[in-house]
Amino acid sequence: MTAVSTRVTGHVLAQNMYMNGEYQRLNPHWHIEESAFKAKHILKMMEKNRLQPKAICEVGCGAGEVLKLLQERMDDTCRFWGYDISPHALELCKSRVNERLQFRLADICREEDTSFDLILVLDVIEHVQDYYGFLDGIRRKGKLKIFHIPLDVSVQAVVRKNGLLRRREMHGHIQYFTKETALETLRDVGYQVLDYCFTPRCIDLGQETIQKIVKLPRMICFAIHQELTVRILGGYSLLVLAT
Repeated sequence: MTAVSTRVTGHVLAQNMYMNGEYQRLNPHWHIEESAFKAKHILKMMEKNRLQPKAICEVGCGAGEVLKLLQERMDDTCRFWGYDISPHALELCKSRVNERLQFRLADICREEDTSFDLILVLDVIEHVQDYYGFLDGIRRKGKLKIFHIPLDVSVQAVVRKNGLLRRREMHGHIQYFTKETALETLRDVGYQVLDYCFTPRCIDLGQETIQKIVKLPRMICFAIHQELTVRILGGYSLLVLAT
């Protein structure tokens, strides 16, 4: 995961922490440990909807591990591109470059004559100041998009004093979503939502003490009522397929 920082039609899209090394200082591995989790759910979404893209791009690719894992699991006719504006992230990508996997230090919104079958936007829009401008800027760059959006707003996150502040300080989140606001944001910009599901970040990746304590209650409650569990206990993200 990484943030996209650029200007689209004059709008600033992210803060300096992604360019000056501050984000890397706080997250030195650029969340590589989450890549297998994300790749697994992306492949499930693609299989469910019978997607067979031949050109995949990830915007805000970070260290590039998600693309590397997808390449290992997909048909060898598919090609992959990763875009990021952080030179620190691109340094981590270098070891993953091969004939079918390439990375660019560039803003895809400014690229001309660039189009892909599938664009991945994974844990990005919560970092972007003008996320409407960003979403509009990438909309015509690919036929299909898969978004992964953390659902930071929940009852337990709001009632805890630092529930949302930690996401801001450690991970640079400046936008906070529920399932409803995330989907409506995409529709506002002109996307058609084709499919979506919750991903259990809190279950598969949660390592903090509070996450371990509520892991079992989250699992039990989620099995009974997904929507209510996400709204009250939080800890989930939203995976969205859109066109």
